[in-house]
Amino acid sequence: MGEVRRLLPQADRRSVAVSWDRVVERGFDKAYQRVLDMGSEAAIAEVTASGIMGRGGAAFPTGRKWDSVRSSPGTAKYVVMNADESELGTFKDRALLEQDPMGPLIGLLIAAHCVGARQAYCYIRGEYREVETALSQSIDILRKKGWVGGETVDVEVRRGAGAYIAGEETALFNSIEGKRPEPRVKPPFPTVKGLFGAPTLIQNVETLANIAVLFAHDVAWFRQYGTPATPGTKLVAISGHVNRPGVFEVPFGVPLQEIIDADDLAGGIAGTGHLQAVLLGGAAGTFLSSAEVAEVPLDYGPLAKHGASIGSGAVMVFDDSVDLAWVVTKLAHFFADESCGQCVPCRIGTRRVLEILRDGNTWQRESDLRELGLAMRDASICGLGQTAPMALLSMLDRPYLRRVEMKGDEHGE
Repeated sequence: MGEVRRLLPQADRRSVAVSWDRVVERGFDKAYQRVLDMGSEAAIAEVTASGIMGRGGAAFPTGRKWDSVRSSPGTAKYVVMNADESELGTFKDRALLEQDPMGPLIGLLIAAHCVGARQAYCYIRGEYREVETALSQSIDILRKKGWVGGETVDVEVRRGAGAYIAGEETALFNSIEGKRPEPRVKPPFPTVKGLFGAPTLIQNVETLANIAVLFAHDVAWFRQYGTPATPGTKLVAISGHVNRPGVFEVPFGVPLQEIIDADDLAGGIAGTGHLQAVLLGGAAGTFLSSAEVAEVPLDYGPLAKHGASIGSGAVMVFDDSVDLAWVVTKLAHFFADESCGQCVPCRIGTRRVLEILRDGNTWQRESDLRELGLAMRDASICGLGQTAPMALLSMLDRPYLRRVEMKGDEHGE
């Protein structure tokens, strides 16, 4: 099927990305007005009917989340766009905000109107300075049109400080509040008690862009692509041993092998030309062997049968020259550095995993690594500790991915 562009603008767009003309050309002005005319309850019902799920990794039904925030008691409510994209191998949100920042912003305004929020925040990764500038300029354009500020919702941009943990929703709230970005214990959940202790809706950039295109059209149009269980399209960030790395928009349900091989997508395997494995979902993702890649589509249900998920949308491709034990050692180093240290399973577990992997005894210490990984998954406070061992565990579950290990300096440590 190839690439289908809905969230990303078509190549023949004539308007400038940061402009009111882009809003009109994409039909986002009509989308926002349609929501105002139909009312919050009907709009949330349409989001639910569309089947949109969170695109940040959790895949939680968006309509259900909106309804929960809307029905939570409280005079003050907030909405947050999570653009703190710090997952290794993930760069889809950056590409989306570079090419069409108005889409996620209009989605943010629609969300705020539907849940009854008067204040919204765009929390963006600190390294995305040019994207932050484009986002701020886009907000200014909407402010001049009367869509932001005054009697409507106000929008502020907050810059992250380079911490991976700040992308976790409750740690992000602490960061906005001027506190150390540490995760909070849940429950209570953000929909009930989030930013500044008020009901809060937090959504990924891509999720909000889906909201904008949904209301620019309708549910029937939106569900033309994808699967009945997972309608719509997905942005995937492809890197590694492929001929055309980049961000592509594909329908849910497309074969994973097609994404890698299609000429208008990743363009086939580079390097040796032989696929060994794909790490799906970023650093906290799951390894899939070449045989698994050949049989699974990009959809949550079929992937779950292999213990995998789409996650952040990262697709990291490795040819058969790569020692995956070396890859998981690098991932372990990342998680050990990025742990906030709040809870023992993550703080100690990430360090112990790294120590074992650095010794080059991955397969001899398989039992120890598995016990550590399961303890981190089951006992850590937040998603960082819970998912940090997922790539390692998935490799341990696939002994056919094992190679003769390198040690010491050959691992680059």
